[in-house]
Amino acid sequence: MEKQNIKKKKKKKSRWIKKRHSFFRLVLYPFIWALCKIKYHIKIEKCKEKRQFLVVSNHQTTFDQFFLGLGFKRHLYYVTNDDIFSNGFVSKLISFLVRPIPIKKGTSDVKAVMDCMRVAKEGGSIAIFPEGNRTYSGRTGAIKDTIAPFAKSLRLPIAIFHINGGYGVQPRWSDKTRGGKMTAGVSEIIEYDDYKNLSDSELYDLICKKLYIDEGKVDIEYPSKKSAEYLERAMYYCPTCGIGKWMSEGEQAWCEKCGTKIKYLPTKELECVSGNFPYRFMTEWYDAQESFIKSINPENYFDTPLFSDTVSYFEVIPCKKKIPLGENVKFSAFGDRFEIDLGERKEVFPYSDITAAGVLGRNKMNFYAQKRIFQIRYDKHFNALKYVNIYYHAHNILKGDTNGFLGL
Repeated sequence: MEKQNIKKKKKKKSRWIKKRHSFFRLVLYPFIWALCKIKYHIKIEKCKEKRQFLVVSNHQTTFDQFFLGLGFKRHLYYVTNDDIFSNGFVSKLISFLVRPIPIKKGTSDVKAVMDCMRVAKEGGSIAIFPEGNRTYSGRTGAIKDTIAPFAKSLRLPIAIFHINGGYGVQPRWSDKTRGGKMTAGVSEIIEYDDYKNLSDSELYDLICKKLYIDEGKVDIEYPSKKSAEYLERAMYYCPTCGIGKWMSEGEQAWCEKCGTKIKYLPTKELECVSGNFPYRFMTEWYDAQESFIKSINPENYFDTPLFSDTVSYFEVIPCKKKIPLGENVKFSAFGDRFEIDLGERKEVFPYSDITAAGVLGRNKMNFYAQKRIFQIRYDKHFNALKYVNIYYHAHNILKGDTNGFLGL
């Protein structure tokens, strides 16, 4: 008879991959396919191979994950922002149906990497958008160099998935889709044996090169009667007055400070209606905006805020909920800190204590400080990008890098 003090065997860890994930994919496939065709007029070339991949894709629209899902014969496990796991019942339903892999936005999340390795070991295919965010300008955004060691750790063939025309059909800053067409599909497969001996920097450069797309050009037309609407979510720089105050309606946007007005054409071109506006495409304007923020000396804004807005303020409890901390409160970005004026008190977050910040969706911001996650959001016109940009600019200067990544 065995001794009673012998420890019981540890309960076997349940598998990440469940049969129901593939089942629900098959059930939902025709409905998602029809929705993508109707909403985006997209042509998706399906990958003929039914094997395990690490799928990497550029990121243009809110439906990109569905395009990837329609492009492969087996279920994909998406690496996705952990914010979607903080929405109660909806989050639980998503997790039950497809079980994405949560990652803390803007950070190097060790747990997310371990979860991916677990999925790969169980035979699953993993999909990731290495930009970490949708493009604001139409050009593939900055990719973290951690993508290379991450890919090597999984030892899977890399499927390069290209989405084209998404910025024309649905710019990130817009609520509306426009006319026009999109295409998507695997452009290349890089076998593990072909990249395993590359250095991390060589593999990183290869992935960046293969994913790069620039839609700052005239190709086909994307007609819409609201083509410029909510452009102010992305743009805060005015070539006439510097930090402008942009507003929009229909096909036009204007700076309320100086009166500069532009029209967003079906060709994606920007036409100057009044004032001084030298940029033809959003890519050029976006580049100018980044150059402008990099030219700012944060020390000049230690006492006076660079940006201020009325916002709603939350704490995010990962994979659980969001706790309201303040409604209609003043949020300000100084040269060295964020400040939140709650009336009876102020909460101060020095940039040196913030580990990361990023824009979620079209115009929400999460920032990570004191081992907690805070979220800032407000109305449909709110520009969260400017706060992310000034944080990274100041943070880069602290590290001695005057030309670094400004966040997305």
